[in-house]
Amino acid sequence: MQSLTSIVAAIATALVLFLPPLYGLVVYIAALVWYPSYLAISIGTIDFTVRRIVILAVLGKLFIQTDRPNRFKLILLDKLVIIYFLAEILAGATTTQSLEAFMENRGGAIFDMVLPYFAVRLIIRSKQQYLTLLKAVLIIAAPLAIIGFYQCLTGKNPVGFLEEYSAWGGSTYTPIARHGLYRADVTFSMSIMFGLFFAMFGPMCAGLLKEKKGNKILYSLGITLMGIGVFSSMSSGPFLAALLAAIFIAFYHYRRYWRIALTIIILMCSIVEIISNRHFYDILGQFTFDAGTARHRSLLVEVALFKGGMSGHWLTGFGDADPGWGAKMYGEGELTDITNHYLFVLSCFGLIGLIPFLAVVVTACRNLADAFKICTQNSDRWLIWCMSGALFGLLVASFSVALFGQPTSVFFIMLACAGTAPMMIAAENNLSLIKDRRNLLCLEKQTAEIQPYHI
Repeated sequence: MQSLTSIVAAIATALVLFLPPLYGLVVYIAALVWYPSYLAISIGTIDFTVRRIVILAVLGKLFIQTDRPNRFKLILLDKLVIIYFLAEILAGATTTQSLEAFMENRGGAIFDMVLPYFAVRLIIRSKQQYLTLLKAVLIIAAPLAIIGFYQCLTGKNPVGFLEEYSAWGGSTYTPIARHGLYRADVTFSMSIMFGLFFAMFGPMCAGLLKEKKGNKILYSLGITLMGIGVFSSMSSGPFLAALLAAIFIAFYHYRRYWRIALTIIILMCSIVEIISNRHFYDILGQFTFDAGTARHRSLLVEVALFKGGMSGHWLTGFGDADPGWGAKMYGEGELTDITNHYLFVLSCFGLIGLIPFLAVVVTACRNLADAFKICTQNSDRWLIWCMSGALFGLLVASFSVALFGQPTSVFFIMLACAGTAPMMIAAENNLSLIKDRRNLLCLEKQTAEIQPYHI
């Protein structure tokens, strides 16, 4: 299979080198999800997947054939992404038993997290480029969703046999059933990650629906297929991310009442805490595919944060070692299934890793708020609102699932889009941005009239 992987990587790299940078990014996303994530080219102890080879080609083209890196200016979010990555290295270096293995692991993280982020930041500079990217994602996702739905109905994965050739140990594909259907994974390592891909990109693609140009029927069909992709995973995490994103987006026309909505939610959760002998998140867990797994997630939070799970490891975490929470939850010998991305970061890298991660997330949300405030057209507001909805759904769903594989790269692509959103909207309206500590100022080039937008 290494020969096949090499051929696919070579073809994708050639496409990247001959196509404009934006379409090179499209090729990368196609390679990210169309080719199985578990097939790789092994060079010594280092494994190169197709997506890692292609992202190198994308950035190589940008640095060799364009002047974009010379004109690129770091924003706060860019710096925080770098700080977050360095913080992980600092924390992990103090806990690892094999520094060589740890550096190999972090080297892979550069390819999966940092490089996709900066590729998007370098390439996406206008609204039209962003819209083109979303249209391409719909095309990429459509066949994947159809194959996933087929697997969901029949239990047959057309590419499932390739798992036998996994770079990390072969296995025989066995379909996993749930409620009379099967949990689709297709080219992904597991069904949850498969569903998350659609739950992350689907709400962003909904931003196309209010564009004056374009075929809204085809856009609607593509977004419907995204929903089918989420369904095909038969997984609660993707369902939660998609549902919350949909609710957020549906609230667009009622957004002025957000304070009232937030107050009602807080009151409802508080009432459940007072009158019930269970926490509100335990009650909500009853509405998932499997109430037992929901209970596991709530126990995980309780043990990790309130019952001494992080005792002695708050600063730098446990590294790649099991934190022992499974044994505290279910008895000796049980390994910990960390189905919470925030706790996963905390467990691996402690507060040194978690605080920069949260800073990245907060700054990305702040950028989206800035972009929304300077929108002058309803279609622009809707576009940013849908991007915000996608990020909101994922961030809340991350309390019930830890990201790895392809969704990790998609997450950093989302962060990069959020980072470039204010500049993208400003460019669309021929504005230049000036940022101070209190206001985001829009300086209109044509009239030199400064318009303040309070944050």
